[in-house]
Amino acid sequence: MTVNLSAIRRVLAVLLGLATAPWPCPAQNAGNPPAILPSEASQTYRLAANDLVRVRVFQEDDLAAELRLSRDGTTTFPLLGVINLGGKTVEEAAASIREALGKDYLVNPQVTVTVVEYAKRRFTVLGQVQKPGSYEFPGEETVTLLQAIAMGGGFTRLAVQGKVTITRTTGGKKTLTVDVRSAASDPGTKPFEIFPDDTIIVSERLF
Repeated sequence: MTVNLSAIRRVLAVLLGLATAPWPCPAQNAGNPPAILPSEASQTYRLAANDLVRVRVFQEDDLAAELRLSRDGTTTFPLLGVINLGGKTVEEAAASIREALGKDYLVNPQVTVTVVEYAKRRFTVLGQVQKPGSYEFPGEETVTLLQAIAMGGGFTRLAVQGKVTITRTTGGKKTLTVDVRSAASDPGTKPFEIFPDDTIIVSERLF
């Protein structure tokens, strides 16, 4: 299911501005971040399972490689063996390889990482949202938790907005809990970014 991000933002603005909402939401934090330009998206994109990346090391042609990330975000690189690039931006991935090569093999290696082929990236929204299901990321762009909930049609009236659970498998399985209610009402809070294969669960309010 592919969704236009600009449409998501319009839906999110309406959802967060509803007069019946049980918590206030300032206009400046209505979940409408500036559109990400393609060049910016490439820099903020986080590597995911099945992505194909090209790694080059300056003046080390033998280390040039195209690598396919496995389901857990790992891949195998010459000299280093198994490395974990899942969840990293291309800059972070290059820095990780540079540090590992510089520790035991090369002096001040210059490493570049580029994405040759993007895998299909999806996340799942379950529980108390209007349209539970699996959704695709729009192109190379990032998706915040609020945008993900908007893609799922927004909260139902029974949703516990103060406790949303995210199960993440990228970089090792872990469970995170986010207070969406507080985050939406605090302009200083950094938006929570969703990773590929995340499962978002909105629990039901008990009476």
